[in-house]
Formats: sequence, structure tokens, C-alpha cells
Amino acid sequence: MKKIGFLSFGHWTPSAQSATRSAADALLQSIDLAVAAEELGADGAYFRVHHFARQLSAPFPLLAAVAARTTSIEIGTGVIDMRYENPLYMAEEAGIADLISGGRLQLGISRGSPEQVVEGWRYFGYQPEAGESAAEMGRRHTLKLLDVLRGEGFATPEPQPMFPNPPGLLRPEPYSEGLRERIWWGSGSNATAVWAAKLGMNLQSSTLKDDETGEPFHLQQAKQIRAYRKAWQEAGHNRSPRVSVSRSIFPLVNERDRAWFGSSGEGGDQIGYLDEQTRAIFGRSYAAEPEKLIEQLARDEAIAEADTLLLTLPNQLGVDYCAHVMEAFLTQVAPALGWRDK
Repeated sequence: MKKIGFLSFGHWTPSAQSATRSAADALLQSIDLAVAAEELGADGAYFRVHHFARQLSAPFPLLAAVAARTTSIEIGTGVIDMRYENPLYMAEEAGIADLISGGRLQLGISRGSPEQVVEGWRYFGYQPEAGESAAEMGRRHTLKLLDVLRGEGFATPEPQPMFPNPPGLLRPEPYSEGLRERIWWGSGSNATAVWAAKLGMNLQSSTLKDDETGEPFHLQQAKQIRAYRKAWQEAGHNRSPRVSVSRSIFPLVNERDRAWFGSSGEGGDQIGYLDEQTRAIFGRSYAAEPEKLIEQLARDEAIAEADTLLLTLPNQLGVDYCAHVMEAFLTQVAPALGWRDK
């Protein structure tokens, strides 16, 4: 295990039980949590993106703010729904955030997951082409983004521009060298993992995926990662890929941990349906004393296959508690899993 970071959905609710009661709370606390994670020695601060929900949405202002407040931690998304995105404008925003961070942006994208609103991307001005599904539209937007991030000019300059242009065709600016190699695809199936590998994207695999074999979640996810790595090798890319998995993991080290999460680790995987056709498997949560967690996580084959682990944090419990969860994991569990040994 080379890197460990956190993944936050950035929920907020105007409830007396929540430490995150407004959008401003969610955003400002997200910045503070990234700063705390860097101080603890964590490797990454990642944020989920949802639209029409009381969660984090348009990510680039937040990513830029985190970049300006930190110096070393990776900053990223897990994931941006490409059905909602203008690839050229997105390339500009991503370039800005990456340049502010000094090249620390790890941009997780996907074709999208079930959302709060029926065909919400239509409200953003996008619709599939004739004969194209919404998922295919998301992948089309992705291909355009990847093409733009190569940095080659394609737009014809005005003969009499307002400002002097460099020679040749123009590209969206600012351009950040190397960002193309730090794009991750959030994959829910073996087939899309292989597709991502062929295109040279890193792989993000979360706590759910299509139930393709009926096996336990971690075994299916491990097979997905192996299929991805095989496809990457066959594609002949000249760099090593990165793979992340997400897990809900809570070391129980005090009475508050036991009160809130003492029963969370007793269940197993769950089966559900993302839509009428897609049967999905949801991975279990882990909650136990550190010694027991080490034993349990050592048997998780997908964690063993990945190089990056993202801890999904309950942000509405507040920055201090989330930092406590990270510190307990990083100091009492992660070293036994080989964190930073290689």
C-alpha cells in the first residue's frame, strides 16, 4: 500500500445532530480537513461530486482552495460525472487547479451514477446524440477531455486578435503539463475498467460495483483490478498505472468510536440495484480494534491489489473527529499493511 487518503462526500443538513449544517460549512470544513490530513501525513484529499444534492458539487473552486492551503498532499475527485461536463471548459478549470497545486491534481471522472434528479444533465444543457445512451454521452465527453489534455492546438486563431497569439492553432489555456496522466476513471464493472486501461487512465474502484460473479465484493473487485492491469500491459503504455479502492474503516480506540461505529463492522456485503437492469454489490464496512482491523484488512484481496486506499469519512461528524479517524488508522493500522514500505 503506497498511498492512503480520504474521500468525503461533503454532506450537509440543517440538523442539530450534524456538525455540517450548510453548504458553507461543507466547503470550509473540506478545506480544513485536507489541511489536517496533510499535517497527519496522509497522501490524498479526495472529494465526491453530486448535483442537485446537499453535497459537494462543482469541484474546482474547492480543489483550488485546498491547493492554496496545502503544499504536498494530492488533491482529487472521486468522481466527477461526465454527463454534466463541458470538456473544454473542464480542461481550463482543471488546468488552473493543477497549476495552483503544483501538479498535485488527481482527477477522478466517470460516466456517472444514479442521481437526485431524472436526467439531471439535461438541465445543464446536455443530451445524448441520436441512438446514444446517457452513459455513452459521458464517455464521449471523456474522450474529448482526454484529447484536449494532450495540449495540442486545434482552434483557428482570429486574423486580427485582441492579443498576440503564439504561432499555429490554439488550445484552451492554461495548460498544465502532465495532467493527462493523472486522470482516473471510476469504474463499476470489469468492462469499463478494461476500457479505461486501454485509454491510459488510472483506475478508481469504490465500495460498490456490478455484481458480475456472485462472489464476495473484495474478490470481484480484485478480479476487476487484475483485468485492468492486464489490459494496461497489453495496451503498451510506457508508465505504470495507479489503482485506488475506497473503504469505510473505523478503528475503535475510544468509547466515542465504539458508541458510533461499534456495530458497523458486524455486517457483510449487501446486494442492491442501481437501476432495473443493474444488480450491484456493496462492500462491507470495517469497524474494530486496530489489531482485529489489521487481520481483516489483510484478507481483503482488492486492498492488496491496489496501490492507493481512500478512507470514506463521515464528514458530518466534524473535522476533528474525521481527523481522529485518520490518525488512528495511519498510526495503528496502516504500518502493518505495508504503508510506504514500497
